[in-house]
Amino acid sequence: MSTKEKLEQSLKHAIRSRDETRKRAIRMALSGIKLAEVEKGQPLDESALLNIIQKEVKSNQETIVEARRAGREDMIASNEAEIAILREFLPIPLTTLELEAQVLEAITESGAKLPLDMGKVMKILIPRLEGRANGNEASEAVRKLLQVK
Repeated sequence: MSTKEKLEQSLKHAIRSRDETRKRAIRMALSGIKLAEVEKGQPLDESALLNIIQKEVKSNQETIVEARRAGREDMIASNEAEIAILREFLPIPLTTLELEAQVLEAITESGAKLPLDMGKVMKILIPRLEGRANGNEASEAVRKLLQVK
Protein backbone atom coordinates (compact mmCIF):
# COMPACT_ATOMS: atom_id res chain seq x y z
CA MET A 1 0.00 0.00 0.00
CA SER A 2 1.44 3.38 -1.00
CA THR A 3 1.73 6.29 1.40
CA LYS A 4 -1.08 8.08 -0.42
CA GLU A 5 -3.39 5.09 0.04
CA LYS A 6 -2.44 4.92 3.72
CA LEU A 7 -3.28 8.60 4.09
CA GLU A 8 -6.64 8.12 2.39
CA GLN A 9 -7.49 5.13 4.60
CA SER A 10 -6.47 7.03 7.69
CA LEU A 11 -8.60 10.00 6.62
CA LYS A 12 -11.64 7.77 6.28
CA HIS A 13 -11.02 6.36 9.74
CA ALA A 14 -10.55 9.87 11.19
CA ILE A 15 -13.82 11.02 9.66
CA ARG A 16 -15.68 8.01 11.06
CA SER A 17 -14.17 8.48 14.53
CA ARG A 18 -14.65 12.28 14.41
CA ASP A 19 -10.97 12.93 15.13
CA GLU A 20 -10.76 16.56 13.98
CA THR A 21 -7.01 17.01 14.50
CA ARG A 22 -6.15 13.86 12.56
CA LYS A 23 -8.63 14.74 9.84
CA ARG A 24 -7.19 18.26 9.46
CA ALA A 25 -3.55 17.08 9.33
CA ILE A 26 -4.22 14.35 6.78
CA ARG A 27 -6.40 16.59 4.61
CA MET A 28 -3.59 19.17 4.45
CA ALA A 29 -1.11 16.50 3.35
CA LEU A 30 -3.51 15.08 0.77
CA SER A 31 -4.30 18.52 -0.63
CA GLY A 32 -0.56 19.20 -1.02
CA ILE A 33 -0.18 15.87 -2.81
CA LYS A 34 -3.14 16.59 -5.10
CA LEU A 35 -1.78 20.04 -5.95
CA ALA A 36 1.64 18.59 -6.82
CA GLU A 37 0.03 15.88 -8.96
CA VAL A 38 -2.02 18.45 -10.87
CA GLU A 39 1.07 20.62 -11.42
CA LYS A 40 3.10 17.62 -12.57
CA GLY A 41 0.26 16.14 -14.62
CA GLN A 42 0.74 12.62 -13.26
CA PRO A 43 0.73 10.68 -9.98
CA LEU A 44 3.72 11.25 -7.71
CA ASP A 45 6.26 8.59 -6.83
CA GLU A 46 6.79 7.53 -3.22
CA SER A 47 9.77 9.84 -2.73
CA ALA A 48 7.78 12.90 -3.83
CA LEU A 49 4.91 11.91 -1.51
CA LEU A 50 7.30 11.72 1.43
CA ASN A 51 8.77 15.12 0.51
CA ILE A 52 5.32 16.69 0.63
CA ILE A 53 4.61 15.20 4.04
CA GLN A 54 8.04 16.49 5.20
CA LYS A 55 7.06 19.97 3.96
CA GLU A 56 3.82 19.80 5.94
CA VAL A 57 5.77 18.84 9.07
CA LYS A 58 8.20 21.70 8.49
CA SER A 59 5.31 24.12 7.97
CA ASN A 60 3.78 23.05 11.28
CA GLN A 61 7.15 23.45 13.01
CA GLU A 62 7.43 27.00 11.66
CA THR A 63 3.91 27.73 12.89
CA ILE A 64 4.91 26.50 16.37
CA VAL A 65 7.84 28.93 16.42
CA GLU A 66 5.53 31.82 15.49
CA ALA A 67 2.90 30.69 18.01
CA ARG A 68 5.51 30.67 20.77
CA ARG A 69 6.42 34.25 19.95
CA ALA A 70 2.75 35.19 20.11
CA GLY A 71 2.13 33.18 23.29
CA ARG A 72 -0.54 31.02 21.62
CA GLU A 73 -0.40 27.75 23.57
CA ASP A 74 -3.52 26.43 21.83
CA MET A 75 -1.84 26.69 18.42
CA ILE A 76 1.33 25.08 19.74
CA ALA A 77 -0.53 22.03 21.06
CA SER A 78 -2.59 21.69 17.89
CA ASN A 79 0.43 21.86 15.58
CA GLU A 80 2.45 19.45 17.72
CA ALA A 81 -0.41 16.96 17.49
CA GLU A 82 -0.53 17.37 13.70
CA ILE A 83 3.24 16.82 13.46
CA ALA A 84 2.92 13.60 15.44
CA ILE A 85 0.16 12.40 13.10
CA LEU A 86 2.11 13.22 9.93
CA ARG A 87 5.26 11.54 11.25
CA GLU A 88 3.33 8.25 11.37
CA PHE A 89 3.47 8.26 7.56
CA LEU A 90 7.19 9.02 7.31
CA PRO A 91 9.98 6.45 7.54
CA ILE A 92 11.90 6.21 10.80
CA PRO A 93 14.43 9.09 10.89
CA LEU A 94 18.12 8.33 10.59
CA THR A 95 20.24 8.62 13.70
CA THR A 96 23.20 10.99 13.59
CA LEU A 97 25.58 8.06 13.11
CA GLU A 98 23.49 6.56 10.30
CA LEU A 99 23.32 9.94 8.56
CA GLU A 100 27.07 10.40 8.86
CA ALA A 101 27.62 6.92 7.39
CA GLN A 102 25.40 7.82 4.42
CA VAL A 103 27.27 11.11 3.99
CA LEU A 104 30.68 9.40 4.10
CA GLU A 105 29.52 6.92 1.49
CA ALA A 106 28.27 9.74 -0.77
CA ILE A 107 31.54 11.66 -0.28
CA THR A 108 33.55 8.60 -1.28
CA GLU A 109 31.33 7.96 -4.31
CA SER A 110 31.50 11.54 -5.52
CA GLY A 111 35.23 11.90 -4.91
CA ALA A 112 34.63 15.12 -3.01
CA LYS A 113 37.57 16.57 -1.13
CA LEU A 114 36.68 20.20 -0.40
CA PRO A 115 33.61 22.03 0.93
CA LEU A 116 33.23 23.40 -2.61
CA ASP A 117 32.28 19.85 -3.71
CA MET A 118 29.22 19.86 -1.46
CA GLY A 119 26.83 19.96 -4.44
CA LYS A 120 28.23 16.71 -5.85
CA VAL A 121 27.72 14.98 -2.52
CA MET A 122 24.19 16.34 -2.01
CA LYS A 123 23.18 15.20 -5.50
CA ILE A 124 24.04 11.63 -4.54
CA LEU A 125 22.84 11.84 -0.93
CA ILE A 126 19.38 13.42 -1.12
CA PRO A 127 17.70 10.64 -3.16
CA ARG A 128 19.02 8.06 -0.66
CA LEU A 129 17.52 9.80 2.35
CA GLU A 130 13.88 9.50 1.17
CA GLY A 131 12.27 11.38 4.04
CA ARG A 132 14.52 9.89 6.70
CA ALA A 133 16.44 13.15 7.17
CA ASN A 134 15.73 16.67 6.00
CA GLY A 135 17.92 18.66 3.66
CA ASN A 136 19.22 20.96 6.41
CA GLU A 137 20.46 18.05 8.50
CA ALA A 138 22.06 16.46 5.46
CA SER A 139 23.84 19.62 4.30
CA GLU A 140 25.08 20.31 7.83
CA ALA A 141 26.54 16.78 8.05
CA VAL A 142 28.14 17.08 4.59
CA ARG A 143 29.66 20.46 5.44
CA LYS A 144 31.01 19.13 8.74
CA LEU A 145 32.56 16.01 7.22
CA LEU A 146 34.03 17.80 4.20
CA GLN A 147 35.79 20.32 6.49
CA VAL A 148 37.29 17.47 8.53
CA LYS A 149 38.82 15.81 5.46
